[in-house]
Amino acid sequence: MPEERERGPLKFAYWVPNVSGGLVVSTIEQRTDWSYEYNRALAVLAEDNGFEYALTQVRYLASYGASYQHESTSFSLALLLATQRLKVIAAVHPGLWHPAVLAKLIATVDHVSGGRAAVNVVSGWFKGEFTALGEPWLEHDERYRRAEEFIRVLRASWTEESAEFAGDFYRLRGYDLKPKPLSHPEIFQGGNSTAARAMAGRVSDWYFSNGKDFEGVSEQVADVTAAANGRRVRFGLNGFLIARDTEAEARETLREIVAKADVPAVQGFRDAVAQAGASTADRRGMWADSSFDDLVQYNDGFRTRLIGTPEQIAHRIVEYKRRGVDLLLLGFLHYHEEVAYFGRHVLPIVRALEADLPAEPIGVRP
Repeated sequence: MPEERERGPLKFAYWVPNVSGGLVVSTIEQRTDWSYEYNRALAVLAEDNGFEYALTQVRYLASYGASYQHESTSFSLALLLATQRLKVIAAVHPGLWHPAVLAKLIATVDHVSGGRAAVNVVSGWFKGEFTALGEPWLEHDERYRRAEEFIRVLRASWTEESAEFAGDFYRLRGYDLKPKPLSHPEIFQGGNSTAARAMAGRVSDWYFSNGKDFEGVSEQVADVTAAANGRRVRFGLNGFLIARDTEAEARETLREIVAKADVPAVQGFRDAVAQAGASTADRRGMWADSSFDDLVQYNDGFRTRLIGTPEQIAHRIVEYKRRGVDLLLLGFLHYHEEVAYFGRHVLPIVRALEADLPAEPIGVRP
């Protein structure tokens, strides 16, 4: 039987452009900047236009159109200090952090920000980052085993006195973190593979999906819900949003983005991630079926098809909610202008449509 649960209003997050090159791997103009000054203004703008979360990206090497990168945890703290309500999610890699050290850092950030810190645990897809730093590169399912232990250590550090943990990758021996966070920081994770879905069901608060159509989202919601075995796991979906006054304008913007793709960068990214989907036995991993055009937005954001007029996009967003999505993680071409446009023109329609939704079980729609 489908799970019955209370559904709150859809939440919205945005990808923080804390790496250069914007959110599409294209030479099209992107009025977006990776500087702190730009991002500080964007964070204030976003929380005033209906966004409750922001996700800081993490790159350690220049790659695939991203020549420069600000580190995610320090950048998250800076954005938290510039805002009042926004929750900021710092992306982190097991293998490059010790989880108890990160737990200490996030506990401090949580106190400084009044309880608004969160983390996104990234199991890792870019082998070059690990090898450049002299760290071992694990095979796909081993990376998820390590990530699960990483999350278990985070939770133990935040909730237990004299925490003990004995795993294959991490150990705690009477670790007593003080002060604990003000509230338990939310733990997000991504991944499309069977291992990722099962891990989310066991340990994560939120499961992030790459861009998906309705059928793909319904499948993932069903799989993670089954793996959760009664635990509450919420669902976030990546989407690249192109809202324009007419559908023709929006479609033309998408056409131009793809036509002006930075071909060497997209091909380099495709080569780097080819092993991610192929390395899983059932080929359900990240980017397993992504085309060249899909990878111009490197998290398959075009596949969510949030492209058109405000009315068209709002109806599609609410249809995703009906299929179990709790949060939309959005990227934009021109952040300042388009975040404001979203708040003025798209979000009010979403809220009106949500008000008319009947209560229904999650995952029952075809």
